[in-house]
Amino acid sequence: MPRAGLTKADVVRAGAELADDVGYGNLAMAPLADKLGVRTPSLYKHVANLADVQRGIAVLALTELDRQIRDAMHGLSGADALAAFACAFRAYVMAHPGRYTATIGAEFIGTDDDPLLEPSVRLLDSMAAVLRGYHIPEAEMDHALRALRCAFHGFASLQASGGFQWTGDPEVSFEWMIDFIDRGLRAGR
Repeated sequence: MPRAGLTKADVVRAGAELADDVGYGNLAMAPLADKLGVRTPSLYKHVANLADVQRGIAVLALTELDRQIRDAMHGLSGADALAAFACAFRAYVMAHPGRYTATIGAEFIGTDDDPLLEPSVRLLDSMAAVLRGYHIPEAEMDHALRALRCAFHGFASLQASGGFQWTGDPEVSFEWMIDFIDRGLRAGR
């Protein structure tokens, strides 16, 4: 018998919190059941398996990330939009490293009602809006989107995992990177 009031959304949210706490690679059904105060078999009344939880976490994370970035960028353009995007992206990864990891390589199921599709498209649209402010031609948009994602993903992921252990303030490096990207995008016009 499932716990009264427990829903799939509750299981996914608890899974996201657990992934943030213990790392996405350490996410498992037994600790998730413990977190929810149920026995492990009870989870299967709400989710099919761990992969179902992981996919739900990816949808949740992309939705949250999209909302955070769109709120940060609202009304901005050019270097201000670039900085807002970068800062919101990094802030999300730093606050939610486990759930962000769930988004990496999350595969689409190939239907228009795929819950990953809408937040993914909105997130790409936000990045594309930044790039259009720099007059990046549509023919180069895929390349530019990948370059931005690599830069911001790389920095945020390294910082979230303690990858900057040498001297110097990562905050100064992050600001330098944004300025460097801005200069490069402006020079490409």
